[in-house]
Amino acid sequence: MLEDNKEQQKSPKRRFLLILGVTAFICFIALGLLIIFWDKFPLDMPQSRRTIFGSVILLYAVLRFSRYLRKNPNEN
Repeated sequence: MLEDNKEQQKSPKRRFLLILGVTAFICFIALGLLIIFWDKFPLDMPQSRRTIFGSVILLYAVLRFSRYLRKNPNEN
C-alpha cells in the first residue's frame, strides 16, 4: 500500500506550488547574485553593504526553499 502512495501523481495545486516555489527560489538567488556582483546595479551603497545585503537575500532563498522541501505532516 505504501508503494501505491509513492506512485500517485501530485495534485494540480501541489504541482503549481512546486513550480511557484522553484521560480521564487531562482529569482531570489539571481537577485542576490546581481546585488553582490553587478557593479552597475542601481543601488547607491558601498560594496561591503551590498555584499551583506546580497548574502542575506541568498540566505533567505535557501531557508525558504529548505522549508518548502521539508515535508508537511498534514500532507501525504
